[in-house]
Amino acid sequence: MRSAPQQLFVRQQSGSALIIALVFLLLMTLVGVTAMQTTTLQERMAGNLRDRDMALQAAESALREGEWRLQQPTIPAFVLPPVPGGGRAATWNGYNWNQSAVQTHTLPTTAGFTVAAQPRYVIEQFPPSPDPAGTLAADGPMPEVEMFRVTARAVGGSAEAVVILQTTFRR
Repeated sequence: MRSAPQQLFVRQQSGSALIIALVFLLLMTLVGVTAMQTTTLQERMAGNLRDRDMALQAAESALREGEWRLQQPTIPAFVLPPVPGGGRAATWNGYNWNQSAVQTHTLPTTAGFTVAAQPRYVIEQFPPSPDPAGTLAADGPMPEVEMFRVTARAVGGSAEAVVILQTTFRR
């Protein structure tokens, strides 16, 4: 007996597996690239936040230094004279903080606190004004109070992170 010849059914390959694998590889590449871009962006944001936080801390320390100087018995020699217009004009706004000719005081930072430039502050004096907390005597003058504006400017780890803080000090 003879066996019947077996027919081999050979189908033509259509290549769909290759196309699906390439599309899947392309999608995985896009996911990987997007994840790397997101991670890079988050690292930049974290670095910028750290720079700004360093600048804020440096400006706050300069502000506290300026207030401490005003609490001393004598007014520091580098205090600017009374601001024209009763303090409405922002004198500090026109400063070139990088020039040494500006009457600012540089605050040295402590070890381990690395900033691009040392924090600086300026103290402006306002014209004397009536003390709202003072008593009004019918026969005497109204008591006056000295007012000062302390403006501090600091940069963080890079020169692009700039923080300017102000406080008004009554003496």
